[in-house]
Amino acid sequence: MLKRKICIVTGSRAEYGLLYWLMKDIQNDSSLLLQVIVTGMHLSPEFGMTYKAIEADGLPIDAKVEILLSSDTPVGIAKSMGLGVIGFADTLDRLRPDILVLLGDRYEILAAAQAAMVARIPIAHIAGGDVTEGAFDEAIRHSITKMAHLHFVTNESSARRVRQLGENPEHIYNVGSPGLDYIKRMNLIGRSELEEALNFQFMEKNLLVTFHPVTLETQTAEMQFQELLTALDSLGLNIGIIFTKPNADTDSRAIIRLMDNYVANRINASAYTSLGQARYLSVMSQVDAIVGNSSSGLYEAPSFGKPTVNIGDRQKGRLQASSVINCVQEANAIKEAIFQALALDCSGAVNPYGDGNSSACIKDRLKQIAEPSALLKKHFFDLVANHE
Repeated sequence: MLKRKICIVTGSRAEYGLLYWLMKDIQNDSSLLLQVIVTGMHLSPEFGMTYKAIEADGLPIDAKVEILLSSDTPVGIAKSMGLGVIGFADTLDRLRPDILVLLGDRYEILAAAQAAMVARIPIAHIAGGDVTEGAFDEAIRHSITKMAHLHFVTNESSARRVRQLGENPEHIYNVGSPGLDYIKRMNLIGRSELEEALNFQFMEKNLLVTFHPVTLETQTAEMQFQELLTALDSLGLNIGIIFTKPNADTDSRAIIRLMDNYVANRINASAYTSLGQARYLSVMSQVDAIVGNSSSGLYEAPSFGKPTVNIGDRQKGRLQASSVINCVQEANAIKEAIFQALALDCSGAVNPYGDGNSSACIKDRLKQIAEPSALLKKHFFDLVANHE
């Protein structure tokens, strides 16, 4: 019997961490054949050439689709998307997967979806239906939903939005966030080992800071991030700060430049291009608060009982645990939110994104689809008509 070919696309370190256990579960299933396409930041020296981590994890890389240009301007990003469609068209024509699995809302994933749609390859989309009002990621996410055929959402509110977009309710599955699988199945790295690996000395209080450009704001990324740095500076040198560098988004290089300049002059701060999922989550387990605008502060941090200072509108609209503190992108507001977080007991926080069994649920559903090609013809499910 021919194995069902399940192809997964990954373009960033954060996304790979979410997909890792799904890849492993597919790889270990004798009835499935895993195909992996890497693209985007994975292939960039500037962002750590992280495809090497995938190879080191024993996962096959069937294709590399180069799309990154040496530019983070809107023109450069748009050109990268165009290169992505061209590259994915050739790659998918060669691999011919039975199902293509895509996660989230990045522009390189949109390019993969476009190429798969016209190639008549069924798409399974993970984490559709979320709301993030501060970035054009939301428009990309909903666009991929309309091109997809199977929808693995992280919560019931997102499932409702996918239904509202006219998708077949029978093909919408609330499986939780696959990021929680990594937490459930990993062995955390201890503090002393982390200190040695990162060449960083934890202090009595420590912060993990991840900040990405907010693409729909009128304020520049540089101005936004400077407000955060001003807030951090006001805390003094007795709080340790671990920065992770942003994704390859519009104006990300401005944030990286400010970050590098900041840590160069402060003994309590260090910055890292890519920690990798195991080290990132292990650091999260050791710090006293997560600060920034990354989805990891909402998805993963509650599972560690850690407070999150969520800055600005990038994650606005996402389902949040009681451990999340929202504040505006202004130095004094950020400082006050950090002090509030450091005094907050989040040990009883409940993570609203599932139980850490997402990957197995997704893999089993991908196996159970009788005939993937039958998914290609979609019918718009009108909620009003169905209600009547």
